[in-house]
Amino acid sequence: MKRQKRDRTERAYAKGYHAGLNGKSRDFCPFDSLISRSSWLNGWREGRTDQHYGMTGIASVQNLKNLG
Repeated sequence: MKRQKRDRTERAYAKGYHAGLNGKSRDFCPFDSLISRSSWLNGWREGRTDQHYGMTGIASVQNLKNLG
């Protein structure tokens, strides 16, 4: 059975979320296209917010699944 690829914006959001959760700067965004970059930054903001409120480990993974 073939695996279906995930949406690029969803992947960008997830990568940004993990970068924000790990405390990385938003200057490390690897995307150049406007849509992917904005998705990455939205995920980064959510990740930074969750890091601020102490949602690390399993709580952050669960939150990412609910958002995506």
